[in-house]
Amino acid sequence: MGGRAPATSTRIPVRVRVRTATLLCAAAALAAGAAVPAAVPAAAQTARAPMDPSPVVVVDCFSQAQVRPREYLLACGDGNNRLVRLRWDSWGQRTATATGTDMVNDCTPYCAAGKFRAYPVRVTLSHPRPWPGHPDVQRYTSIRLLYTDTAPPPVSKDVTYKLVY
Repeated sequence: MGGRAPATSTRIPVRVRVRTATLLCAAAALAAGAAVPAAVPAAAQTARAPMDPSPVVVVDCFSQAQVRPREYLLACGDGNNRLVRLRWDSWGQRTATATGTDMVNDCTPYCAAGKFRAYPVRVTLSHPRPWPGHPDVQRYTSIRLLYTDTAPPPVSKDVTYKLVY
C-alpha cells in the first residue's frame, strides 16, 4: 500500500492535452490581466485617463516643429523678415494667436545695406494639416499677419501666407 496512486488505463490524446493547456494558459492570462487594475491605486488610475491630443506645431525654416515660438523667421532665404517678441494668447487644435513685432529689412538702397524696421503685428496660425513624413503630427499651414499700425511697404495691413515648410 505505498503512497502511489493507481495507474489508469485511460490515456488522453496529445491534441486534447495541448488544447486544454492552451485554454488554461489563456484563462490564467485573462485572470491576471483583470486583477492588475484592482491593484493600482485610484490616484494612478485617474492619471491614466486619455491625454489631450498633441499640440499642433508650426514648422520653421529648418524643418523643426515649434510650439509657441518666441521668434519665427518668415524669410527663410535671406532672413530679411522675422517675427520677434511673440506672446501667444492661445495655441489650440484649430488656431493659434499672438502679438509681436515683425522686423522687416527695408532693403534701401539694397538689402545688405538696409535697416530693419519694426511693425507691431497680430499673428494667427490656422488650417492644421498632417505633416508629411511625421505620422500623428498636425502642423499649421497658414499664417495671417494683421499690422496694428502701419505695414511694411508694399504689404497690405492684413495679409495671409501659406506655410510650405
